[in-house]
Amino acid sequence: MKKLVRFGVSLDHHLLDDFDRLIQRRKYTNRSEALRDLIRDHLVGQEWDEDKETVGTVTFVYDHHVRDLTRKLTDIQHRYQKLILSGMHVHLDHDHCLEVLVVKGKGSEIKKVSDALVSVKGVKHGKLTMTTTGKGLS
Repeated sequence: MKKLVRFGVSLDHHLLDDFDRLIQRRKYTNRSEALRDLIRDHLVGQEWDEDKETVGTVTFVYDHHVRDLTRKLTDIQHRYQKLILSGMHVHLDHDHCLEVLVVKGKGSEIKKVSDALVSVKGVKHGKLTMTTTGKGLS
C-alpha cells in the first residue's frame, strides 16, 4: 500500500468555493481525489511537453462525398501507421463520417498525425485528446 501524506493548503475562500462547486459537479467524493486528478492532469501535459511516449485519440468528422477526401485520409493514416494502434469508423448520416484513431508515440509525432488529418480540406472538425500511458503516474 502506498504511503499517504497529509498537507495543508491555504486558499482564498472564493477560490475554495469555486473548487467545491467543481467537485460537486464532477461527482468527486472529496477534495483530495479532485486535487490528485488536477495534479495528474498537469503531469500528463508535462509528458506531452517533454515529448515522452504518450497515447491519445484523434477524432474527426468529415463529409465523405468530398472528392478524393477518403483517399487522402487513408494515405495519411498509412504514412503514420506505426503510431496508429486502432481505428473506428462510424457512418453518422448519409453524408458524414466520424473516425476515432487510438495513437501511441512521442507527443510531437502524435501531434503531426493529428494536424495532418484535421487540416485536410473536407474535414469539418477534429480534435486530439491527449493522455498518458500511465507508467509515470501514481
